[in-house]
Amino acid sequence: MATFEFMLPYYGDVAMMQAAVRSILAQTDPDFRLTVVDDGKEPDVPGWFAALGDERVTYLRNERNLGITRNFQKCVDLSTADHVVIMGCDDLLHPHYLETVRGILRDNPGLGMVQPGVEVIDGDGVVTAGLADNVKDRLYAPTVKGRRLMGGEQLAASVLRGNWLYFPSICWRGDALREVNFRDEYSVIQDLALVVDLLERGEQMMVDNTTVVFQYRRHAVSESSVQAFSGTRFAEAERYFNAVADRMDARGWPKAARAARFRSASRLHALTMLPGALRRRQTGGAKVLVRHALTGGQRHEA
Repeated sequence: MATFEFMLPYYGDVAMMQAAVRSILAQTDPDFRLTVVDDGKEPDVPGWFAALGDERVTYLRNERNLGITRNFQKCVDLSTADHVVIMGCDDLLHPHYLETVRGILRDNPGLGMVQPGVEVIDGDGVVTAGLADNVKDRLYAPTVKGRRLMGGEQLAASVLRGNWLYFPSICWRGDALREVNFRDEYSVIQDLALVVDLLERGEQMMVDNTTVVFQYRRHAVSESSVQAFSGTRFAEAERYFNAVADRMDARGWPKAARAARFRSASRLHALTMLPGALRRRQTGGAKVLVRHALTGGQRHEA
């Protein structure tokens, strides 16, 4: 049985999903399984997977739409391998992704997480570096030359200050992932919550910048995106950061607690969304964005 498993929660663009699947099947290391969990109803998708004729691929379609968080959780629940990647259905792997990650794991047995080298592409597949990723790389990502092992309060404080990780590229140790799971109360910030939960359990992450092996697709924020400008995501973020700051204090991780309360990257993101909310006359959303941007650093009172 393969020790490596790609889980692909799918909903949306068929062509991008097919490109993602082809990039998985093109790995130089063929020892893996791929499970696709389809949360949509596109009519031609089941037949396309049947025609692949690859015994490593399992295709499942949900009887009813679960939504993003529950479909991600279903992927975790269905996984059985020693190491698992929950890949975005519009992202792409370089052919040597698995070969590279397996080499890191062989050199560092027991790792909870591996963040490999990532480049960002736009909706057309062109390598790009927009504002969000420049901020990630220049302001928040740690300095890594080659490989760097991180964990504990150091990594918790770093990602709570600004989440520079690329969640769909991360390889997780399967047993740790399945024991922690996603938090039901979050729909946007669940990836950060999962990483912090694992760090609290003592898991470590290897950050590898030796070679790019993953293409993360960054779509432009649409003016029609209600969630982006309504403030919903930032209300959730505020709730999470307040709760996790208290947990970090209780754990004796004061730097991580301060990073959660100050939440500088999240506040900066809210400011960048404010003009769009005002243009769309989303007054309530604008108020949430302003509050989120201006209230960092304060201790939350229950």
